[in-house]
Amino acid sequence: MVSSAADIHQKAALEVELALELVRVVEEAAIASAKTMGEGNAKKSDQAAVQAMRRVMDTVPMHGKIVIGEGERDEAPMLFIGEKVGAAGPEDVDYPEVDIAVDPLEGTNLCATGAPGAITVLAASEKGGLLHAPDCYMEKIVVGQPCKDCVDLDAPVAENLSNIAKALGRRVEDLVIIVLDRERHKKLMDDIRATGARIRLITDGDLSAGITAAVLGTGVHAVMGIGGAPEGVLTAAAMRCLNGEIHARLVVNTPELEARVAKMGIKDKNRIYRSEDLAPGDNIIFAATGVTEGGLLHPVRFFGDGIRTYSLVMTKSTGKVRFVDSIHVNPGPEFKVRF
Repeated sequence: MVSSAADIHQKAALEVELALELVRVVEEAAIASAKTMGEGNAKKSDQAAVQAMRRVMDTVPMHGKIVIGEGERDEAPMLFIGEKVGAAGPEDVDYPEVDIAVDPLEGTNLCATGAPGAITVLAASEKGGLLHAPDCYMEKIVVGQPCKDCVDLDAPVAENLSNIAKALGRRVEDLVIIVLDRERHKKLMDDIRATGARIRLITDGDLSAGITAAVLGTGVHAVMGIGGAPEGVLTAAAMRCLNGEIHARLVVNTPELEARVAKMGIKDKNRIYRSEDLAPGDNIIFAATGVTEGGLLHPVRFFGDGIRTYSLVMTKSTGKVRFVDSIHVNPGPEFKVRF
């Protein structure tokens, strides 16, 4: 069935309106977690973000469902997988049905220690538009648009880096690859260094790293290694909006995980996924707000008359990538807006 011009216009308008609402969600989560920055309590930082995100989500005019969240219901009191969110009641039949993937605070340890790179994140799409990924590890390569079709998870590292360099019109020695600083990546790091390419190690936050790799001019050319599968779906949603690409495969290495993956309806545990497989929706919204210092997103700033946040919101069907610089003023007769 071909959508009419009116249907397309209506979906685009709805996507934009909902996107601005969802920016409020990540902003408030960022502010709440930023208030805990440097306290050394990662659990407290995460809980603050979760509570704020859940509270604001219930003011958004939608029938929302969490498909990727803080865990199963017994593990997470809020934002658990399958939880219903949004302001819509049974009578609000015109409100959209929305699947939502959240990472209330990517980089809980970063926030707890005041280190750079912590962000609050969510992705939303029409019902069925985001893969319900198991909470396990996932092999990943994330690249920008010029390199979408020139990498392969099963290819040697040297071959992938050579192909990335050719697609970008540069030498392998000029490439910068982001890798999570984990023991499991020792061979990967050795292989990358053997080619002459450079590595930027990060302690957390491969989702924000993936976004950086897909934006030209950041000085990062790929993300490689093993990270979380839920973060892989969020990365895929961002790639759909940025015209980047993720190549990914679940790491299913225990009988318990094999059983869980099968129960979720995943028939081929060795399947290589790409962005359209992980985030197949037509109307995708991706929103993130900086919490601590970072590359693309500035941190939350507190000042006497209010709070300043810096967010990124992207909408696939409208092709918009917006950076939202917000000042949340404290009401009063003498407040001043600072630039």
